[in-house]
This record gives sequence, C-alpha cells and structure tokens, in this order.
Amino acid sequence: MDELKSFSPSLRFFIELIAGNSSISQSDVEMGVLLQYLFIVILTMIVFRLGFAKKLPLLKNIIIYLSLCLGSLVMLFFSYALPIAEGLSVVALFLIVYKIRLHQSKKQQAKSNTPGV
Repeated sequence: MDELKSFSPSLRFFIELIAGNSSISQSDVEMGVLLQYLFIVILTMIVFRLGFAKKLPLLKNIIIYLSLCLGSLVMLFFSYALPIAEGLSVVALFLIVYKIRLHQSKKQQAKSNTPGV
C-alpha cells in the first residue's frame, strides 16, 4: 500500500476498492483511474447543472456536456496529486444546500405574498 501514498485520497480509495484485500495490480490501478474519472465527470455535471445551467436546445446541451467530459480529463490528471474530486464534492454539497434554501425562501415568499382569506 506504500506505492499509493503519492495519489490523492479519492484515487487511493477507488484503487483499494477494486483491489480489495489482494495485492494491487496494474489493472486495479487502471480501473481505479477509470472510476475516478467517472466520479469527476458526474460531480462536474452536478455542479454545472446546479450552478450554471440554463434552458438550452438539445444540441447545445450535448456540446456542453461533451466539453465537460473533455475538461474532466484535465481534472483527472490533476487529481493524481490534488484533491479535485473532494473539492468538487464540497462544491456540489454547497450548491445543493443553496438550491434547497433558495427553494424554501421562494416558497415562503410566495406564501406570504398570497392574499389571505
């Protein structure tokens, strides 16, 4: 397990998840990197959707999400040593809490603006 100390915690987690109790092989590392990439892509899409997305035509959405997938490759390279996935998780959590509070605030405001009977 000492050979994994140079990797970020999330990448180590995925590699150890695949390897289980056996010794780590090259295929375990490759599968761990693939899982890390998928995790980054999913978190990037969640952050984009919660923070920046607007109603767009289908083709533009496809282009944007393909660009997100390509940009996630760059983040994957940085994630070998930096906590990219962990940072994206925190951002996604903050955006989820923000959206929930915004929804509650709008609901409360709409409720107080309706005329009473």
